[in-house]
Amino acid sequence: MNWRYQHLLGLAGIFWMALPGQAFAEAASQQPETRIVAPVDAAMSGVITLPAGLRKVITDSRDVKVSIQDELIADADSRMVRSRLLPTVTASAGYTSLANQPTAIFGALQAPTSDRNYSSFSVNVEQILFDFRANLSRYESSRMQFEAKHFGTVSVRNSVGLGFIVSFYDVLESDQLVEVAKREIEQLESHLKDAQGLFGVGLITKNDLLQAQVRLSDARQRLLATKNLRAIRASRLNNLLLRPLSAQVTVQEESRELVAPDALSLEKSWDRALEKRPEIQIVDKTLASIDLDVTAKKAEFLPKVFAGGSYAYQQNSYQLYQDNWAVILGLQINLFEGGRTLADLQKSQERKVQLLEQRNKLVDEVKLQVQQAMLNMQDAYERIQVARDTVEQAQENLRINRKRYEVSVGTATEVLDAVTLLTVSETNHVRSIYDYRKAEAATYYATGEDLLAVYR
Repeated sequence: MNWRYQHLLGLAGIFWMALPGQAFAEAASQQPETRIVAPVDAAMSGVITLPAGLRKVITDSRDVKVSIQDELIADADSRMVRSRLLPTVTASAGYTSLANQPTAIFGALQAPTSDRNYSSFSVNVEQILFDFRANLSRYESSRMQFEAKHFGTVSVRNSVGLGFIVSFYDVLESDQLVEVAKREIEQLESHLKDAQGLFGVGLITKNDLLQAQVRLSDARQRLLATKNLRAIRASRLNNLLLRPLSAQVTVQEESRELVAPDALSLEKSWDRALEKRPEIQIVDKTLASIDLDVTAKKAEFLPKVFAGGSYAYQQNSYQLYQDNWAVILGLQINLFEGGRTLADLQKSQERKVQLLEQRNKLVDEVKLQVQQAMLNMQDAYERIQVARDTVEQAQENLRINRKRYEVSVGTATEVLDAVTLLTVSETNHVRSIYDYRKAEAATYYATGEDLLAVYR
């Protein structure tokens, strides 16, 4: 934060304290919600906005990159399985040198059958013609696994995005709480100045003066604790952005309307979550993959029809034909292999039962997550409405008690209690606003919305 910005904040604080009555209350009640700035590139200037930071986190996150590599590995596995649907072509070549020339014995006669040194080569082609969809099912299963990995990447992106959004709002909340703490110190310093003046003319006791000093010291300690919390949250945000932990963090919030969540239907939100949540789609794709695996393994009990062709050449001056062509149409069946295929089939079937139970559990967890996020959002919105009125009342209460104290009608304790009450009200107001923002993001996440599209 540069000196110009600090100076402007100081002037704003003085102007804030000078506002009387209802005008002062209205300005204070709107303060946490009116930080409207244009988007700034976080990577270039160090000023972080929610859309820019979210794009950077989702693009550069190590977790996302690891998940993308899993996706690419699954795609490569799929292409490996696809190769079984295509012909197999092999070729070989060689040169042979024998110590003794091959010779046949015909009674008293001996006749060479081959050259002692000769070259040879061959080309073979083989293609499965029909295997009861065994290889095709394996390929389709591999594509289901690839799609499951893709949804895994979507899930990781949304999870990383939610973590960034919560961290971003944590820093904004800390900034606002630091300002609240500073205003409390300014109010206590003003009260201390009044108390010193009244004590100087003998209108109050030493106890009132000491009480004001102790409260001021306590407020300064709370400001230090709030600044430390802000530094920790800023470091967490830097970590998500892959920046040095000690790098200066300046966050700027864009205007977003506070929407009453009353119109949200829990049942519709559940349906939307079950349709869009990538975690559920991962399980569904995995179940589809297992069904295709079962089809492929059942086909192992049935015969395979294959065709092959080959061309072979062997240098031999003692043979009439040195090369030859061959065409093969064959049938292959697995008669016995110790029960391996049957056990593998049973394993896949048990795995399907397990996944179905996991899916049911996941559905319940997703519904609970959606309901909790929506309730948190509703609770935070209601607290915003209550806190806004409370802040206005606390400010008016402080103004009245100060006036009473200045004319020696009220007590110092009443003024200090009014300052504390105002600080608590402003703190609750700030926290309710950012609790709403974080609950709003959690609701989007729980219902399966793409956070990058929502916060574009």
